Amino acid sequence: MAERGERWANMAIPQNLFKLLSEFIVLLLGALLILLSISGRIGLPARPVALVALGVVFVYWGARAGLRPEAKTPRLEARIRASSLALVGIAVLAIPFLSVRYAPLLLSVAGSVLVLRGLLGAVFSFRGNLTTK
Repeated sequence: MAERGERWANMAIPQNLFKLLSEFIVLLLGALLILLSISGRIGLPARPVALVALGVVFVYWGARAGLRPEAKTPRLEARIRASSLALVGIAVLAIPFLSVRYAPLLLSVAGSVLVLRGLLGAVFSFRGNLTTK
């Protein structure tokens, strides 16, 4: 019977697995942004209103996540999530207002922030699995 208890203790918690999956998706999104910036196949849309709206939504989402973090989320993890969303929002918001030649750099910055957030989120998820045993 002790074997069964040990086996259950080594299993990952579904919430941590879901968190790990969502952070992996964030990491992939960041990698896609970096790939787009490296390829050079980006440009400003004819109407940059959608890009401005996307940037505003990310900044708002980051500010909201910073002001009202989830109840069971550790403070450092909540701050990393909130600040990463705000930084990505600022980078996306700056694209239409700066020269077109800075667009790849800003996309690289946004992608790098998302990749870093994905990696840190994975570390927090694994650490959550280790501490819940």
